[in-house]
Amino acid sequence: MKMLPGVALLTLTLVSGCALPPQGSGGPPGLRLLPEAPTGFDGLTNGTVSAADHQSDQAAFEEVETIATGLGPLYNAQSCRECHQNPVSGGMSQVLELRVGHDASDGTFRNAEIPINDGATVIKGRSLVNERGICPNGSFPNTNIQEHVPSSENIRAFRGSLNLLGDGFVEAVEDATLQAIARKQCNSTGGKICGLALSVPVLESPGTTRVGRFGWKDQHASILSFSGDAYINEMGITNSLFPEEVTTLCNTASEPNDKPGADGLSDLDRFARFIRATKAPARDARLAGSAAARQGELLFAKIGCDICHVSTLTTAAPGTVMNGGKLVVPVAVGSKSFHPYSDFLLHDVGTGDGIVMAMQEHYGKSYAGINWQQLSLEAFRASANRMRTAPLWGLRTHTTLMHDGASLTLHDAILRHRGEASSVTRRYEQLSREDQAALEQFLSSL
Repeated sequence: MKMLPGVALLTLTLVSGCALPPQGSGGPPGLRLLPEAPTGFDGLTNGTVSAADHQSDQAAFEEVETIATGLGPLYNAQSCRECHQNPVSGGMSQVLELRVGHDASDGTFRNAEIPINDGATVIKGRSLVNERGICPNGSFPNTNIQEHVPSSENIRAFRGSLNLLGDGFVEAVEDATLQAIARKQCNSTGGKICGLALSVPVLESPGTTRVGRFGWKDQHASILSFSGDAYINEMGITNSLFPEEVTTLCNTASEPNDKPGADGLSDLDRFARFIRATKAPARDARLAGSAAARQGELLFAKIGCDICHVSTLTTAAPGTVMNGGKLVVPVAVGSKSFHPYSDFLLHDVGTGDGIVMAMQEHYGKSYAGINWQQLSLEAFRASANRMRTAPLWGLRTHTTLMHDGASLTLHDAILRHRGEASSVTRRYEQLSREDQAALEQFLSSL
């Protein structure tokens, strides 16, 4: 990464998944931890922007879209908050989205083809099935655009909406840090656990790629790209990164729906700025300090959960230029230590849904005409049964667990880990029930 003149590059990068040191200990002997990223569910800024700007950006994040402002025609939610609001705006959600597709005769995944309007139009190039539509309505009483899954689309999966709190720190992690974790995993386990660091397009910088870290398939590396994707695919709002509607049926709003305001910022800009300014999820201090949780934290590392659920990452130094020159790491985010309990890499732990990212859906209809550096379609296809390691920070706010929300207890969620995680799961099963309970107490403190 490039550095702005006069900014010193700090040499410490902590990538190992170790138990968190006691508060104020300074870390293991001879190792100095960087300052901690701010945490909390108080809705306050992490220092990246002023309190007033953060409140204004949050208002945009929570704003309810209407047909007049461009909602739909196909959509899942009317506001960002609708899918990201537990326990505060930007948090996770109980909302699940539906994705489908099918395998061709040669065994390769194919995107769904979903007829709407009584078969007159077919939606292609997506795996997402929108749950809602704006018509039939008073103006279009005979236009039926609700999507229904054809029997041909026999690969079907649900995915939960993700927590966004603290993602500004995740965005500011250097690619090299994540790639180093992947190499370390592969080398230390004899190739049994190898995270995939997938290079994905940075849409605001055509031709630029970075290691993906946002979304269950790591489809985005930039918060702005991720936000633009969600705006068009979850709410149907066309924007600077996604200027074309999924369907024009029943559409009456002018394009693009999201336009810059008097201050030059669009809602998309405000969404990205809001997410970048959120604090990281905080631990429950009372539970974290219990003897059981402390013992569970040691067991978490001992049996190997921390190989993928990496406890501590660090951000790049302030002034580091990222996202093809579109982001400069601010002082409030740079050179910080934070604790997501994830490597943000793709792994096959036996719960993959078989769905390959739809390029047109996530990168727009014009992506194929751009020469994206280091983009490997083979790597994308290899991700079919891989999912991003779920970050465990904020876990205590989750009612349902795993990417599909199908696990209801920590014990059940751990036992679902197979594939690359099989040996770790076996070690968990061999623990005494008392030790298992201690590990679960630790997880309940996150």
